[in-house]
Amino acid sequence: MSKFITGKELEDAVYDIIWDAERTLLIVSPYIKLDDYFKDLFKKHIDNYKIHIILIFGKNEEKIHKSLSNEDFGFFKQFPNVSIIYVPDLHAKYYGNEKKGLITSINLYDYSFRKNIEFGVFSEQNLLSRFSTSADVEAWHYCREIAEENDVVFIRRPAFRAKKGIISIGKEFIKSEVLFDSTEKFYGSGKVVRTSERLGDFPDTVDLDQENYERPERVWDKEGVSKKKLWFDSKTTDFSQNSSPGYCIRTGVKIEFNPQRPLSAEAFRTWSQFQDEYYPEQYCHYSGDKSFGETCFAKPILHKYYKKAKAY
Repeated sequence: MSKFITGKELEDAVYDIIWDAERTLLIVSPYIKLDDYFKDLFKKHIDNYKIHIILIFGKNEEKIHKSLSNEDFGFFKQFPNVSIIYVPDLHAKYYGNEKKGLITSINLYDYSFRKNIEFGVFSEQNLLSRFSTSADVEAWHYCREIAEENDVVFIRRPAFRAKKGIISIGKEFIKSEVLFDSTEKFYGSGKVVRTSERLGDFPDTVDLDQENYERPERVWDKEGVSKKKLWFDSKTTDFSQNSSPGYCIRTGVKIEFNPQRPLSAEAFRTWSQFQDEYYPEQYCHYSGDKSFGETCFAKPILHKYYKKAKAY
């Protein structure tokens, strides 16, 4: 059943759709600006990998931060199962989860909720009605098509591994893994740089059992004692004069090769909140290879590339 709503009823509908999501939260809004209240609503899901948040924004190709600020973009990147899509000619607004949907005029923008006259058409449905014909069902599927056909900006997915034990069945959640991040392209110059990646290029989940791991090498110290192979120490090895290309150890984007600064500017801002030099990262600073947590700020280069990197 659908109904026309405005005022506080409209505000509450948006709040409820965000708060009550259980499997999918679909938000289509050209302009996004979060105040503390919106952030508190979303934070309910910040550790829930079962909810896929699909965020579609647009407009302002010359000044992308006016559509979605770098700060708010960074906030959404924390979620374990999130897809962020950019649509340059987007003007429509829609909010939906698996039970509720809202076709509306209002942006996910704190000012719109405080100052503007806005309205919308709200619908509630059960799971089976997703397969029936209604305005909200059509809106839901149309917005999913928009997400599938436009530029992916950021993808993060939950990663699983088979449960261990004789009678264990199924998979268990291990971590959340960034599969794609074009933050630097979108915010580095302030002007949108289009990407060719699409939502369908990425899996819904990551299967860690299918990943290939490098066999470790045994290394002996001067006394003939077996020890773990050490990577270079960024505090004693000086690569600061090198201007060759490297890779951000968190996002994989290309940056200047400097093991003393192995993070992109955006990734460094996130890392600096905790400043854990041994926090597991995802890429090798020298090669760009996936490191599966074997690199960190203190040791950003995979062991097999150490000699090459030192001569880089």
